[in-house]
Amino acid sequence: MDPLHTQRGMPESEAAAEARRLIDDWAAKPVLHHPTSFRDETEPPAFGTTPPVKQEDRRIVPAWAAGIAVASIGVGAGITGIGCGAWLALQGLASVSLAGVLMVTLPFAGLAMAATAIGGAISKARAAVTKNVFEAPVTHHTEIHNNSTTRGFFARTRNEIR
Repeated sequence: MDPLHTQRGMPESEAAAEARRLIDDWAAKPVLHHPTSFRDETEPPAFGTTPPVKQEDRRIVPAWAAGIAVASIGVGAGITGIGCGAWLALQGLASVSLAGVLMVTLPFAGLAMAATAIGGAISKARAAVTKNVFEAPVTHHTEIHNNSTTRGFFARTRNEIR
């Protein structure tokens, strides 16, 4: 018995006939169309029997919204001023020469040089004050102990200075 070619269910000719019958039943039913919008085609009257009613305009702007609006206008104006100033500065920097750069940086270099000189003078003046006066003879004694070990590829040396 071959499981791949064993017939199960209805024969193929009956299955095709049943499929054709189901499709024909479905196609015979009318398709229901549901409208998705509606338009009223009647003309509105030119005037009515009721007089128009005045409707008050009571739009009140909250204080926080007015504050944000004023602040945003101020920030925009300020940024515009900063942008114009930056544009002018960059236009000036676009036509920079070496002599111009040196003339602009010369005062800063002078201040830096003066600050360095003053700091050096203060440092030397403080270092000149001696607080320790030794009157006994001074001897200097140093011992150095070397400890070397070698294991295979690695070597270690320890120096102890006393």
